[in-house]
Amino acid sequence: MISRLEELYSQVLLELGEDINREGLQKTPHRVAEAMQFVTQGYHQDLVTIVNDAIFHESSDDMVVVRDIEFFSMCEHHMFPFFGHANVAYIPDGKIIGLSKLARIVDMFARRLQVQERMTAQIAEAVDEVLAPAGVAVVIKARHLCMMARGVEKKSSEMITSHVLGAFRKDRATRAELMDLLNSHTGPY
Repeated sequence: MISRLEELYSQVLLELGEDINREGLQKTPHRVAEAMQFVTQGYHQDLVTIVNDAIFHESSDDMVVVRDIEFFSMCEHHMFPFFGHANVAYIPDGKIIGLSKLARIVDMFARRLQVQERMTAQIAEAVDEVLAPAGVAVVIKARHLCMMARGVEKKSSEMITSHVLGAFRKDRATRAELMDLLNSHTGPY
């Protein structure tokens, strides 16, 4: 795949009017091909492998929230980056998941050509699938270079999306508790 992408990126540079033999561009098609393979690796990952049996039986039914999971993705409309933080919450119903697995689930969906709305739902539905919890919520805040660097050029714009299932959808108090936790600052971390 790398060699085919390298050929295609060479063609793109030529179409832009560049000299692909000049010093600064000689290895650019190869570097871009490798970079694109990296930022789209989510296509080659699956939920079962990501979770890797890191589901544990636990009687807790208290809300679990992982805030500010950094992610980087690519807008499927312009192939420009968007990046930000994902917040993932769930209410266990007999099972919990290894903490790092939530970040890996976020990355699996972020490392594809995406729209933020779909990515938010995919993360929530994946957590729901592996845990069958009483509720799942995902809130994502991101900056989109397709809006910042081109088009309307709004440098300070951010997009916030959420997808809630179960108790977070049905119970306003549960949803409010989550939002309080997401908006609180509890110290140096």
